[in-house]
Amino acid sequence: MAWLEPLLADLPGLSLFDAHTHIGANDPDGARLSGEQLLAILAPLDARGVVFPMHEPDGYRQANDVVLSEAADSDGRLIPFCRLNPNDGAVAEASRCVELGARGIKLHPRSDDFALDGPQSREIFAFAQEHRLPVLIHAGRGIPALGQHTLELSEEFPAAKLILAHAAVSDLSWIWRHLGDHPNVYIDTSWWVPVDLMILFSNVAPGRILFASDVPYGAPVLNAILTLRCALQAGLSAEQIRGVCGTQLERLLAGEEP
Repeated sequence: MAWLEPLLADLPGLSLFDAHTHIGANDPDGARLSGEQLLAILAPLDARGVVFPMHEPDGYRQANDVVLSEAADSDGRLIPFCRLNPNDGAVAEASRCVELGARGIKLHPRSDDFALDGPQSREIFAFAQEHRLPVLIHAGRGIPALGQHTLELSEEFPAAKLILAHAAVSDLSWIWRHLGDHPNVYIDTSWWVPVDLMILFSNVAPGRILFASDVPYGAPVLNAILTLRCALQAGLSAEQIRGVCGTQLERLLAGEEP
């Protein structure tokens, strides 16, 4: 906080809204986090967060219910997304969760072993198009053709908002050149390598970048410092940084135009 507070003091009116947090207790990687713990992590920043389940090898219905319940009890601090596996009744689960208050969708092609261009995946994006939902997609390393498929899906389903996580490092070296032609593709900052974040802020319009931390794999304080310092170094204005840190995400969740 000693590093973050001076940055926030120079950016009055900034409200942090983390686009990428998880809770869960069954991820094979051993990570564990409750909704109560997540709120305690966000509290020093007076931040809100989009939340969805960690990896659940046995399916996401129960985990999505936990997310929905924790969000309902958070006094608006947590905004629920449902996590879906295209190989396991995804559209029915999405419909159920949206009726119960989910505001978006999380997909993880690597851990749930699917391709974005498969027919079941396309059904999810068609659902997101119908309901004007954001879809946050894991975009770490080692996922073949993820960026290419994202651009293709963004053209086919223009009312869906596609958010590539982790600074889109799976495809950052080239995809930034094409974002001008794909206005519904966004990138979050849940990454810890400053050079990648500098490439992101230097080459992507600020209205397409969303602050995120990847809790519990990242820390909101650290990611806020990285996001703000890289944004300032790249020359963003205070108004643009406020958009990155929360106001743009507010509009996407409300189904408004960016």
